[in-house]
Amino acid sequence: MPRKKKIALERRLAVRISCQTPLTFKVCKEKTVSKILHGYTKDISPGGIQCSITQEVPLGCTLWLKLDQDALTLCEEIDKRTVILQQGVLGKVVWVNKIEDNNFDIGLQFITKEEKY
Repeated sequence: MPRKKKIALERRLAVRISCQTPLTFKVCKEKTVSKILHGYTKDISPGGIQCSITQEVPLGCTLWLKLDQDALTLCEEIDKRTVILQQGVLGKVVWVNKIEDNNFDIGLQFITKEEKY
């Protein structure tokens, strides 16, 4: 008897665009805003960005991501409402997945011009 294949349905409403570029970021808190951290982008969608970083960050915190010009332009084109600040974007951490020690995938929702940050 043939086995039935399970088909995974995509839960996202928007298409994600693969964009793997280096980034630097800061956690927008008084104690950590001067500490520059590193990682890279994985993909971008109209609502946010997925990144791989080497520092655990708390859910709900705001990050400033300095992106290369190609990624920054892509973010601007995808969502005209995204806050662009000093060659970077602001995003709220909506999920964190620990891959291994000092390696985390995170999902950020873009902070838009309509939101208070």
